[in-house]
Amino acid sequence: MRDPAHIDLIEERKMHETTRIIRDEHAALAAMLRSILLLLAEHRRKKTLPDFASLRAMLFYVDEFPEKRHHRKESELLFPRLRARTPISRDLLDRLDDDHDRGERKIRNVEHALLAFEMLGESRREQFETAVERYVDFYLAHMAVEEREILPLAERVLSDADWAELDRAFLANRDALAGCEPEEEYRQLFTRIVNRVPSPIGLGPEARPRSAGFEA
Repeated sequence: MRDPAHIDLIEERKMHETTRIIRDEHAALAAMLRSILLLLAEHRRKKTLPDFASLRAMLFYVDEFPEKRHHRKESELLFPRLRARTPISRDLLDRLDDDHDRGERKIRNVEHALLAFEMLGESRREQFETAVERYVDFYLAHMAVEEREILPLAERVLSDADWAELDRAFLANRDALAGCEPEEEYRQLFTRIVNRVPSPIGLGPEARPRSAGFEA
């Protein structure tokens, strides 16, 4: 019987650059989203307010790169080629495109809830945390469907010419948090996130936020 790890290694070597990039960017985004939840849980446990500047930077990243670049490449490049090559999963592709549209509205709601928490204080903590949790659940489920259903389908049905064009397009804009050199306009944002935010995303020290006003 063949070693499953060996089979996985063979499959990984067969993977096209576009598929690898999408998976890498998904992993980076999932780590970012889970880090936000971990930070919020830690501050709630300690009864402290979070570092709002760090949260704003993290949410801006989620809004700026995945929503405006990662999703756009999927919806405008990958999905149309799949629709042209096979009738399989067209309904699913429509739903994923709708997820991309709804994701932009959802992140606006999260950013507004963060502003309310920062401006109005403890009374808006739960509302913000709930908005973040719902957004993270939505996003992780969306990425899981793409990786489980869409990427394997693409590997089966797209032509070499399709992959050549897709690989060029996906390689043009890479995510710094997935280990790539950031574009100049994102360099400062990337540096700020890495230096201020604790692991697994960043290298920053444990935050020392101001008290939330709880009694000892």
